[in-house]
Amino acid sequence: MNKSIQETHADVTHQDQSPDIGASSLTLKVHPWRSALYEELHNRPSPIIHGNCQVAHFTVLLNDNREALHNHVVDLCKRFCVPAPGPESSCLYQDFGGFELRWERHLEFSNFTFICPDVEPFSPDALNFIPKDWLASIPGELVVAVQMAVVDQLPEGKDLHHWFEGQRAAGCQVADEKAQVWTAFKLHNDGFGRIVTCNQGLTPYQTGRLVQRLFELETYRLMSLMALPVARELGSDLGRIEEGLARLNESISDIDDDDKDERILLQELSMLAADVERHRSNTNFRFAASVAYHDLVHDRLDQLRETPINGVQSLREFLERRLTPGIKTCNSVRDRLEDLSRRIHRTTSMLRTRVELSIQEQNQTLLSSMNRRSQLQLRLQQTVEGLSVVAIGYYILALLGIGFDGVKAAGIDTVNSDLFKGVALPLVLGAVYFGVHRVKRHITRTSRRPESQ
Repeated sequence: MNKSIQETHADVTHQDQSPDIGASSLTLKVHPWRSALYEELHNRPSPIIHGNCQVAHFTVLLNDNREALHNHVVDLCKRFCVPAPGPESSCLYQDFGGFELRWERHLEFSNFTFICPDVEPFSPDALNFIPKDWLASIPGELVVAVQMAVVDQLPEGKDLHHWFEGQRAAGCQVADEKAQVWTAFKLHNDGFGRIVTCNQGLTPYQTGRLVQRLFELETYRLMSLMALPVARELGSDLGRIEEGLARLNESISDIDDDDKDERILLQELSMLAADVERHRSNTNFRFAASVAYHDLVHDRLDQLRETPINGVQSLREFLERRLTPGIKTCNSVRDRLEDLSRRIHRTTSMLRTRVELSIQEQNQTLLSSMNRRSQLQLRLQQTVEGLSVVAIGYYILALLGIGFDGVKAAGIDTVNSDLFKGVALPLVLGAVYFGVHRVKRHITRTSRRPESQ
């Protein structure tokens, strides 16, 4: 193992100091992310491992403990008087004398990898160099704890039986048959998973890259299964929602003419839709991350370039038989949830269509009733208009009669009031009729004029 590594990589998202490109005839303004994008390809390099060693790897979930994890790493650096990472650093590769620490902070988790040289495979002395109080107080929830023994001699059957405590191990040749890898994919009495890597011709850099790929395989394998308990817990709730939706679909065909039932069904559908959307928002990230981690598992398996060992189950075969069903379960629950959302949307649209049709029928009935009322009002108005002409004519004739009587009382005996009223009757009624209709036409024209006029 290279003991001269003393480098700290800062987070690329905060490397925004890029020099301008200058020349005698050219000066360009550089994008502030240019240097960060260059450094991204060189971030988190593989370790360089010489000879036999034991490597311990821990993966801790990141929640609200990002700052606490950074402070924890700084505390370890202070104890050994080595350079500490900056506040915005996402990784640290540092030789602490008896061991090398590789700390990496990812989006959802943080890795601690301790490389201890010249230690017997799975010896408890490997972690004695690390302060126990510091190791026991790492902030966050531990997901992965695995120890790897890197050896240069092919292990015998009794060695594998002893190292894996009698558990059945899967193994294969990797890196174009330049190394062998063995693991049981189980926890052992010390609480760690175990991996044995036998180097048969790899360079120190290739050995470090193989170790890194195996730890990534173990980390991504467990992280991809983080969605499985969520999917199992969600299954019962989805069954209840599906039963409720089926019951509502049956009830839609039995709706009576009263729109009260439709409103009740719409309310129940809204509650089901709210439950589905709540589950989608709570699980969308977890299910999407599960698919992404599973893809990374396949990617790391491809990079191992496995060659099977006769009579032994390979890593790919084991993971495809044991890991893939769990991922398919998560995908099935996710698809089931999306299908429920679409079905509820279709049912809601159908029920809303029924409600709209019912409202249109009610409006049509209301308009027909208003039309009949308008016709009755028109007839009544025409009747009232006829009576008004008669009443007005009657009062005018009465006034004329008073006038004729006054003329007769004045001594003009030739005035026959009854005769004159009889002659004036058609004239008065005609004048009143035409006057009323003229006033009516004037009011109608005025009411039909645009408001702008």
